[in-house]
This record gives sequence, C-alpha cells and structure tokens, in this order.
Amino acid sequence: MPRALAIVHQLDTGPSVFRDEALALGWDMDSWLIPAGSETPADPHSYDAVFAFGGAMHADQEAEHPWLRDEKDLLASLLDAGMPTMGVCLGSQLLAEAAGARAERAPEPEIGWYELELTPEGARDPVLGGIDSPFEAFQWHSYRSPLPPGAVELASNPIGTQAYRIGDSAWGIQFHAEVSEEDAVSWAVNYDVDEDAIKMGVDPDELHAQIRLRIGEWNRLGRDLCGRFLGVANSLAGEPA
Repeated sequence: MPRALAIVHQLDTGPSVFRDEALALGWDMDSWLIPAGSETPADPHSYDAVFAFGGAMHADQEAEHPWLRDEKDLLASLLDAGMPTMGVCLGSQLLAEAAGARAERAPEPEIGWYELELTPEGARDPVLGGIDSPFEAFQWHSYRSPLPPGAVELASNPIGTQAYRIGDSAWGIQFHAEVSEEDAVSWAVNYDVDEDAIKMGVDPDELHAQIRLRIGEWNRLGRDLCGRFLGVANSLAGEPA
C-alpha cells in the first residue's frame, strides 16, 4: 500500500478531503503535527508522497516558530530527492521558499471565494489540468509566494501566482482545495482571531452561508485534484496510476 505523509501545522488545517480521497484510492496517510515538536511517524523520505498544509502562522515568522526553518530544509531535501510533494497555502509558501523564492505579504488578503484562471501551462498540467478555467476557489491567506526559480506558473489572479509546479513532481497551490466543510465553517465562525480578516471587514454570516452553498462542489474539485496528484505519484513510482 502506498503511503503519504501529511505535514500539519494546526488541527483545523489538516488533510481533510485529501485524506478521504487518498484512503479511497488505497493509500495510507500519516499526519505529523510539526509545531508540537513530535517526531515524524517515519523518515519523510520513506513515503511515496508528502503534503504540507496551511496554518495561521506566516512563512517569515521563524523567530516565533523555529520549526519553520526545519520544515523548509526538509522540503528542500524532498525537492532534491524528487519526492512527489504538494504544498497548500502556507505549505505552498514554505515549498516556494525551499525552492529559492521568498514569501511576502500579498497586496491584500484573500479570505473567501476568489476567481482564479489557469495559465496555458496549467491547462496542460497533469494535476491542475482537470479544472475548468476560470474557477472560484476558497482562500484564506495574507501572504503569497513569488514564482520559485525554474518553476512553472499554473494559475493566477491579480493578487499573484496561485499555483505552480517545480519539475515534474512538486506542486504548490495557494487555495484551500483540501478544506472540509467543518473546518471552513470553523474558520468563518472564529474569523476574529485573524487581524486581517477583521481589517477587511469579513462578514462571518455571509461567509458561512457561501461555504454551505459551495462546499459540496468545491470538495469534489479538491478530491479530483488530490487524486490526480496521487496518480502522478504512482506513475513516478512505476505503479499503475
């Protein structure tokens, strides 16, 4: 049975529907709550794929969260090894830093549903290429990452790069394709822990209503995206996709 590692930064930003899809496809998935200081369940290089998910901390807050430096080093080693890797939101920013970019504050936060468009390369990409473009994506972030050196931009909007690919085995997505309804609703209800959400005037009731309305279709997109990524991982390992 192939195995995936989920690097988790807080309990309500875990693998969610990605885990559901992985299990349905016959994968096992271990979770590693890295800020807790626990040991990884196994050598990260022993897995068949690695995910790095989101979190309320920012990629440049190494003084407050020293483990960020260790995670960036780990992601760099996974990139060097050609490990199938996907970063989501904060995970995407950390992956970009591991590849030589520098995450930065976005011109404005994106919290809620935002239109994204695939680039021509994104439309041909084995993971993102199955998404109709343009599409409305669920977002919750105040930072962005410039395109890493040598990476291919796969999706964007006026705020910046929203998805990229490094080589043929690593992807970063800024949007929350993995989020469950339960977690998205929790973020909306507790929006006031995010200073940027307060400053931009998030209406938690309206956001909650939009989540309820859209999450079913959004979760289908997320599961399909995860399934295509795991299919690539299988192909790179010489297994049937």
